[in-house]
Parts: sequence; structure tokens; C-alpha cells
Amino acid sequence: MTKAERKRFVAGALRKLCREGRMNESRAFCQHGNTSVYWHSIRVAYYSLCLAEFLHLTRHKEELIYGALLHDYFLYDWHEKDKSHRLHGFHHPRTALRNASEDFTLSELEENIILRHMFPLIPVPPTRIESWIVCLVDKGCSIYEIIRL
Repeated sequence: MTKAERKRFVAGALRKLCREGRMNESRAFCQHGNTSVYWHSIRVAYYSLCLAEFLHLTRHKEELIYGALLHDYFLYDWHEKDKSHRLHGFHHPRTALRNASEDFTLSELEENIILRHMFPLIPVPPTRIESWIVCLVDKGCSIYEIIRL
């Protein structure tokens, strides 16, 4: 895929999530620095697709993109001082999965991507290569967003 094709592919999935779910709400929540959860998720989806293509692992690219876009679908600002946000890193994958499951029908792969993206903080590793890709790309994007400050 060309860069433009990748962008269109991710944008198409994003439009569906915004239209059918609450993805637009994630624009209001800060992720790292001045990056919103919305833009962080787009970045993770795009670069996950890039890495999957580099590794010739594009058989499940649609599920990869949806899982990546939904990996942080927790829909709250974890920076706010609130007891429910304590240990956010440990709890938000389950919250994201619960929210995504309420809004969409997810495949087993999409569920695995969402639930396991915080490995090794969450000690249970991903079980699918696409989940590993999102897990690694999420770490890279997070570091970039923090350092970019």
C-alpha cells in the first residue's frame, strides 16, 4: 500500500467508529502531553499497519486497524484526580474492551488487541501477532508523544 492508501484505509475505519460508536468522544481526553486519545489511536493504527506490511502480515489488516483504533477506548480523562482512575495502566484495557463491546461486534482478534496491548504491565501476553504489533507500536507512539513535549 502507498502512504495515501494506508491513510484512506485507516480513515475509512475511523469514520465507521465515529459514526456507529463514541470514538469522537476520545478527542476530548488527553493521552500523552498534548496528544488526545483520538489522535494517539489514529497514530497507533497507522503505524501498526505500516509494521504489519513491512512484516508481510496483512491477512487480518482490517481487524488490526479496528483493534488499534479501539485499544484505548476507555472514554475518560485519566489525568483527572479521581479514585476510579487510580492504576489506569492496569485497568483501562478492560474498560476499553467493555466500551468497545457495547458499541461494536468485535472479533476474537480485536478483543485480544484491546485487552493485551498493555503487556508487560498487564502480565498476560498477547496471543496473536497482530496484538503484538499493536502492543509494540503503542509503546513507540507513547514514547514519541511524551518525548515530543
